[in-house]
Amino acid sequence: MNRSDTAAKNRLNAWTVGLAGGLLEGAPIRFATEIARVVDEGDALHVLPIVTRGPAENVEALLYLRGVDAAIINADALEQFRTLVPNIDQRINYVLNLFPSELHILVRPEIQSLADLKGKRINFNTPGTTAAYSGPLIFNRLKLDVEKTFIPHPAAIEQMRKGEGGMAGVVFITSKPVDAFLRGRWDPGFKFLPVGIEDGDFYTTYLPSALTSKDYPQLVPEGQEVQTISVPTILAAYNWPKGSDRYARVARLVDHLFSRLDQLRTPGFHPAWRDVNIVAEVPGLRRFAPAQEWIDRNAPDRPQRASGAAASGAPTGGPQR
Repeated sequence: MNRSDTAAKNRLNAWTVGLAGGLLEGAPIRFATEIARVVDEGDALHVLPIVTRGPAENVEALLYLRGVDAAIINADALEQFRTLVPNIDQRINYVLNLFPSELHILVRPEIQSLADLKGKRINFNTPGTTAAYSGPLIFNRLKLDVEKTFIPHPAAIEQMRKGEGGMAGVVFITSKPVDAFLRGRWDPGFKFLPVGIEDGDFYTTYLPSALTSKDYPQLVPEGQEVQTISVPTILAAYNWPKGSDRYARVARLVDHLFSRLDQLRTPGFHPAWRDVNIVAEVPGLRRFAPAQEWIDRNAPDRPQRASGAAASGAPTGGPQR
């Protein structure tokens, strides 16, 4: 490699940050792509959104995959990893509490309650999606024993519409509104089932939410809402040692992202950006130090928690990988 090539290689790599997103059809990869677009600064900062097997596996990518400095992860996936990686709170910091992914349980007319789902065929989308990971976890907490299928949702919805194959319902876990429930017409009786935070052991990881008639005018009567829960989705960073090259890259990403957050709240970007609260906390994790320092300088509002769990008070200064 000649001197010119070496200089180009060094310049291109100097301020590149790997951001694990998720599957192409999911909301997290869209968030990752929009972050990359807004923070781009040419050679001074280049974020690479990475298509992965899903936001649940992004925890593993953030811990072990070379070139990954940040990731969009789900709170319940992080909770599951705590049993496998006891020091995970020292190795992963959070940057921003991004958006809630609401639980949608759409069922056929003959289904009237959660109890009616026992033994029925329910689809959780394809492996790697949030529904396929978080859905079974939620159903376990609800103590609902169902026949789980993991086929593409469009095929499952068509079966459910026609009453074929015994498909009684579909489970989506994503930011509302879901296009699949807005398109076309639904016969009378198709409905979302309510799920309350008190219906299962949801207090430590999940948040209360609602599906309203404004979200789904065909499926929720005007002026009404259906109680549900949501999975917090987090922008997390590897806890690189302070003063290291990778630490400096993520610190620059934080500064650019926080300084330009208002751009992400304009038309053309995902509407969930408008609800992102920069000071909202993620219990159980420390915020990446440069992110907390930026907030202390620029947004001294009182922090808000992302869920009801107690903060762990994990120390800073994670190991290298």
